[in-house]
Amino acid sequence: MAQKLIRGRLLSFKAESRSIDDHDAYVFEEDGAVLVEDGVILASGSFAEVAAGTEAGHAVVDHRPHLILPGFIDAHAHFPQMQVIASYGAELLDWLNDYTFPEETKFSDIQHGRRIARLFFDELLRNGTTTVAAYCSVHKESAEAFFEEALARNLCVVGGKVMMDRNAPEALTDTPQSSYDDTKTLIGEWHGRGRLNYAVTPRFAITSSPEQMEMAAALMRAFPDLHMQTHLSENHDEIAFTRELYPDAPDYTGIYEHYGLLGPKALLGHCIHLSEREADVLSDTGSVAVFCPTSNLFLGSGLFDYQRYRKREKPLRLASATDVGGGTNYSMLRTMDEGYKVIALNGEKLNPLASFWQITRGNAEALSLSERVGTLEPGTDADMVVLNARATPVMALRMERIETLVEELFLLQTLADDRAIVETYVAGEAAKSAL
Repeated sequence: MAQKLIRGRLLSFKAESRSIDDHDAYVFEEDGAVLVEDGVILASGSFAEVAAGTEAGHAVVDHRPHLILPGFIDAHAHFPQMQVIASYGAELLDWLNDYTFPEETKFSDIQHGRRIARLFFDELLRNGTTTVAAYCSVHKESAEAFFEEALARNLCVVGGKVMMDRNAPEALTDTPQSSYDDTKTLIGEWHGRGRLNYAVTPRFAITSSPEQMEMAAALMRAFPDLHMQTHLSENHDEIAFTRELYPDAPDYTGIYEHYGLLGPKALLGHCIHLSEREADVLSDTGSVAVFCPTSNLFLGSGLFDYQRYRKREKPLRLASATDVGGGTNYSMLRTMDEGYKVIALNGEKLNPLASFWQITRGNAEALSLSERVGTLEPGTDADMVVLNARATPVMALRMERIETLVEELFLLQTLADDRAIVETYVAGEAAKSAL
């Protein structure tokens, strides 16, 4: 495949920015370029230097004056919940019973799953997201639809069939053995194909019996390179019910700890109400607490203490996510806008450099995928997003007074949405404009 030179203002991160003056944490090129071939970044840096190393006849795509960043990464979402986003009036457990569970029953039909998977990825790409960690429904067919669509688009994704054998409608329950068998089959069919990654997915302790937890643990022992995703400590009623179901556990986290499900590839959605012991366990095991600000606010679940988790003596690995459909927006920009407000309510401020690190390299590191995505480094997959800070009249007016990169990033985080996404590149190919 011929080389492609994508030109614009480049921004990528080497580390989390501790302040707006932490210039060592990122790389910025006012006139930069990314050289792509066969879906991989060959070089990135100043346009003059990168262009000098290109082959004759290469294509040039000029996005100046727009910003080019690594594609956004969403660490927790539910693709079967697209049609219940913005459902009124419930907290977590009622929301699951009234909206989510009835909706997910439809995903036994693979044709329905294929339609929703197609629309799900359309929305992500429209919003600049190139990698997602997603929950499917309990049905094997839903995971097949999800992975089929991701493979067809050459996307780097993490996903898995939900394991759920109790406290849900009969049409949405499997058994410990069937969940093991279906998951094992799906791993064999999809894990490692293209850019696909499988996650063992017990929905949460409420809907998985001890026997099913044992099956999830057996899968993780058999396939130690897999991700594991579940929910933890989202809502006070959820926590209380969980403790009733597992009375011998020291706490909610202790359940996953007991079954050996924690570790560097364990993605734990929400983690709002953790005790100090629980936070220590997550830190000691390298597990990832996933910040879902729009759903936490929408469902009234609580305020995730992002800065405390980062700065405590035993810090936690953190990711951020939309949590669609409890979450109310597919955009990681809108997600971090709400995240900024949550953090402000906890008495701190998150600088915009740190926000953009989080939704690119930070989330890639949290998903153990930074060797492939989340940066603009040579040898990584060419997933990128192009941002226009003047995309709307309000943004254009504000830009008249903006003088620094940090101010521009904060504007994008605070006011931008899918209209600011000029293009989304998946493995070097324009994906948003192709929708």
